[in-house]
Amino acid sequence: MFKRAGIAAVCLALAACAAHRPRPTPPQAPIPPSASLQSLPAAGTYPIDSSRSELRVLVYRAGPLANLGHNHVLVNHSLSGSMRLAESLPASSFSLSVPVADFVVDDAQARQQEGSDFPGEIPQDAKEGTLHNMLSAAVLNAAEFPTITVKSLNIGGTQDEPTVSATIAVAGHESTVSAPFTLQGDAHHLTAVGSFELRQTAIGLKPYSLLGGALQVQDAMQIKLTLVALIS
Repeated sequence: MFKRAGIAAVCLALAACAAHRPRPTPPQAPIPPSASLQSLPAAGTYPIDSSRSELRVLVYRAGPLANLGHNHVLVNHSLSGSMRLAESLPASSFSLSVPVADFVVDDAQARQQEGSDFPGEIPQDAKEGTLHNMLSAAVLNAAEFPTITVKSLNIGGTQDEPTVSATIAVAGHESTVSAPFTLQGDAHHLTAVGSFELRQTAIGLKPYSLLGGALQVQDAMQIKLTLVALIS
């Protein structure tokens, strides 16, 4: 019961983004890294390819009764938006829209890819319960806020190791976050990959807790974001 209702509600509270500690599994980049950043395309604005892009959120259980719940993998491939590459890195930008109803909860292959923290398959009715609770007014409020939006504010650091500051709007609450990314390119694609942790409380969400904290979800969660733009 806790697995299907308790953790379910919180899993999706983070569906937008978050994580506790860096995990050893790297982001699943759909395009091999370029040997050199010299292959980046010319300055321009390029549309995001949803067939190659992905938002992945890893949610972790916590508390003395954590064994009654599951860790969860949330995946969304319905990303839309654009990436703008300027002559100088700080002038570059991106915007992203993520429909919350398109999150896939605990896909068997995704769980396997994330390793031992996500053992076994989750029953279908438990997945459906998790998604239902996640989209409810108490969590992401999908009826009123059907999308999560991310817009870059500034890109700093170096071309080899850029750091992105961005606004994230989730369930009517807007927050500013900063995260490292890698940038790759070839003749047909521009790819930005980020893997970072983000606390629920930092984006206006309250970590789920039950039985006085005996069963809960960690405040911090892991975000893995891969954006692939098409070069015409």
